[in-house]
Amino acid sequence: MALRFLGIWPNTPSDQSPTIWQDEATGDLIIQSWKADEATVKEAQDVGSVPGHTTDIPEHETVIRLPANMLQFIPRPDGETGRGNTGT
Repeated sequence: MALRFLGIWPNTPSDQSPTIWQDEATGDLIIQSWKADEATVKEAQDVGSVPGHTTDIPEHETVIRLPANMLQFIPRPDGETGRGNTGT
């Protein structure tokens, strides 16, 4: 797996650093961020997704909260990311 760094929380302190990478082989996004609190997980389960789909969260999955200002680092269809703190 070859990951490409996309961005980190702007003006990040050393101990809080939501970060996004992209797997260059698959295009998958790898996201480090805050775990959603119990109230957020419960709300997501209450809202659900598609009819008939379980709202249980499997052991191999989790719910994270991605800060809105991190959306700038998610690749767009044209392959460009935003202009935030990309570490360069």
